[in-house]
Amino acid sequence: MIRFGCYEHCIIGQLFVFICNNKIISLNGAYMSDAIADVPPVPVRMLNEYTYCARLGYLMWVQGEWAESADTLDGQFVHRNVDREDRRAAPAPTAVLDKAKDKEPTKDGEPEVILHARSLRLEDATLGMIAVADIVELEGNVATPVDYKRAKAPDIPEGAWEPDRVQLCGQALLLRAAGYQCDSGIVYYAASKKRVPVAFDDTLVARTMSLLAEFRQVAANGKMPLPLVDSPKCPRCSLISICMPDETRILKEIGIEGIAAAFAEEFAPTEENKPATPNGRRTILVPRADARPLHISEPGARLGKTGERLKVELKEKELLTVRLIDVSQVCLYGPVQVSTQALTELIDADIPVCYFSSGGWFRGISTGFSHKNIEIRIRQYAIAADQKQSLVFAKSFVTGKIRNCRTLLRRNLPDESGLVLHQLVELADEADKATSIETLLGYEGMAAKLYFAAFARLMKSEFDFDGRNRRPPTDPVNATLSFLYAMLAKECHIAAQIAGLDPMLGLLHQPRYGRPSLALDLAEEFRPLLADSVALSLLNTGELKPEHFVRRAAACALTATGRRTVVTAWERRLRSEVTHPIFGYSLSYSRVIPVQARLLTRAMIGEIPIYPSFKTR
Repeated sequence: MIRFGCYEHCIIGQLFVFICNNKIISLNGAYMSDAIADVPPVPVRMLNEYTYCARLGYLMWVQGEWAESADTLDGQFVHRNVDREDRRAAPAPTAVLDKAKDKEPTKDGEPEVILHARSLRLEDATLGMIAVADIVELEGNVATPVDYKRAKAPDIPEGAWEPDRVQLCGQALLLRAAGYQCDSGIVYYAASKKRVPVAFDDTLVARTMSLLAEFRQVAANGKMPLPLVDSPKCPRCSLISICMPDETRILKEIGIEGIAAAFAEEFAPTEENKPATPNGRRTILVPRADARPLHISEPGARLGKTGERLKVELKEKELLTVRLIDVSQVCLYGPVQVSTQALTELIDADIPVCYFSSGGWFRGISTGFSHKNIEIRIRQYAIAADQKQSLVFAKSFVTGKIRNCRTLLRRNLPDESGLVLHQLVELADEADKATSIETLLGYEGMAAKLYFAAFARLMKSEFDFDGRNRRPPTDPVNATLSFLYAMLAKECHIAAQIAGLDPMLGLLHQPRYGRPSLALDLAEEFRPLLADSVALSLLNTGELKPEHFVRRAAACALTATGRRTVVTAWERRLRSEVTHPIFGYSLSYSRVIPVQARLLTRAMIGEIPIYPSFKTR
């Protein structure tokens, strides 16, 4: 086995990150271009993914994306034995031969030595590849790699799928570079319990080297391959909610005019006028999130860990236990403690811990390392520094918000409210034509004044509302809205961070110390749909009563009971489903926000023509 000291490497999830300052030399001895030389060695497993789907390989290796699915978890179970790495290193070919001399001869008169090395790490700078072979069978100077796959063996002449054969051939090339003779390998398909032999002929070697060079060039160019079109590979891919193949294709095809038409008042999604696609529109299965947020607001409570469960205690009395896998995020309000063991486990499981003040102010978040996709953040920084580009995104945020404000009023105001609805449409149109951020903010302010004046007419309870105020809110309606806006900012902060964006650098909201500006950008279009509608429902139905609020001087805040009531209604609203106006499938609002964050990244890298803010009719 060859190891190169010039590499610094670490394991992140199932990806290997390598940094090398040396030039990578091609097989013919010539130096590669500087761009390709800067590309780290390609993990052979990523070469498998690239062969299967170029976009998948790019997402996993270049952008560092990963998501679990039933198939990936089943694959980990299949690999549970071969993934136990041997403590001893594999011997060099000469050492294998020397050991063979000490063995008793077999009936044929030749010594028999068969060594099995599990999870064998292979590296070679000349090839520009690395690998961790499941099993390598060593017999004398001959090495036979064995790769485990969870699926059934395909009924094709080659006996194994091309990505599997390419991956195995990549391991063989690394073994050859280490001095072994490697002419064939084995793919073991666990579902059919079948060992499929693979011969490393010139055709397969040439194909493997061609794909390797192509993958390195794609990575060096920094442009993600386009998604597959109506491919049967997509529905069961674990990264479908990250890749969004059909959504990206639809938005790219209908263009800016089609996106605008999809949200026009007169537009209705019928067979005649829905956006056309070459192969029709598939019903996309949106992954369901079974995990739920855990909210802890009891003063003095402590969050700890016992086994694979989280435990909430108050004065040594157990209040709640919940399985770690059932938790999507943890929200702590006021003086709530969390143990180091619990915090470490939550970070390792990529479960964010959000901190709020007792009054509901979103104060911060604890997560693991930032998203590995620096490519997206570089684009975000460049767009934020360019006033013309950032204005395009800012207009989408504002027009989406104004139109959704109009939708909430249209659904709840009496028929004679046509004037304010017409004025909001005009302001949305004017905002879409704004030539500067300052002008845009002016239209937003005018729309907000009209909206909240009409919003006061929707209140049917005993609570008075004379307009929006904050820091601190002075009445129960504003206290409820402020708390819900903080909850929304937290959801958008998490979605932006998961998508690889920097939540602190906004395109509409200007950077300010401690303010998650981009999270607030994303929140704009959801304020009326989520926060305002929940507040309206709670106050008009009597779920929130005067005793749920406490007044101190000129400030008003929710009591602990009031916060629990609001949080319950908020989570209920997030779980409610809505039909996407462009894509046509139903999904919960808790999924809509991450989808919008992903679409924002696609617009930033130029895959789709414009960011389509989420607007309902």
